[in-house]
Amino acid sequence: MKILNKCIILLVMLVLIVSLTGCENGKNTANNSNSTSSSNSSASNSSNSKNSSSNDKNITREKAEATDYVANAEKQVALPNKGETIAVMHIKNYGDIKIKFFKDVAPKAVENFITHAKDGYYNGLAFHRVIENFMIQSGDPTGTGAGGESIWGKDFEDEFSLDVVPYRGALCMANRGANTNGSQFFIEQAGYDENTVKMLEQYGYPQKLIEAYKTYGGSMHLFLVHTVFGQVIEGMEVVDKIASTETNSSDKPVEDVVIESIDIMEY
Repeated sequence: MKILNKCIILLVMLVLIVSLTGCENGKNTANNSNSTSSSNSSASNSSNSKNSSSNDKNITREKAEATDYVANAEKQVALPNKGETIAVMHIKNYGDIKIKFFKDVAPKAVENFITHAKDGYYNGLAFHRVIENFMIQSGDPTGTGAGGESIWGKDFEDEFSLDVVPYRGALCMANRGANTNGSQFFIEQAGYDENTVKMLEQYGYPQKLIEAYKTYGGSMHLFLVHTVFGQVIEGMEVVDKIASTETNSSDKPVEDVVIESIDIMEY
């Protein structure tokens, strides 16, 4: 992704909450790779999806301001109920990451990930993009950030909701713009940052969202920009260890960090 200055990132944040009708992304890289936006890279478009997108009439500024993000965040990070479907991601030489899903919020993203996992699609794939204090990204068979496809063989639409937010530990879809979800995903690793709080307050984000961010961290500039479809329930220490690994100038780990397999099971 091309570098943007802080002012543009702040503008993206402002547009997200004030208009709640989506934001325009910066230009993609030449290879049109799937990516996530960080403080030094451009933000992807939000969705015009029929189901729960930020352009949907069901997501309005009034609803955004009335949402109890604190209560929702507690539900988001809570352990799943017995019998719920979870994933156990086995990372070679690092350990396991356990993840619960938000099927009611993002049914297509969940179906896509679970089906790929059961089919062994993710087995042997590396985390090709790792940025400490931001996220770890995988799901591309080419390992370049430009590959991968959904179980339907084509891109599928974003699924946005005010009920889930890209807090630390959130499992999200990576993309190259609006409604371009395929197989790539990332796990949020960012914690709480006081400067982010100041920006959120400055640009009028809901107070309860700010309160939730203070507790759970994450990347607020990705809210309603990338589909959130799961949450790490165990193994954040593994995510942190991966995030701290040495990377090259393209944010790719110098030594491959590989997903051995992903088991789908009942909690």
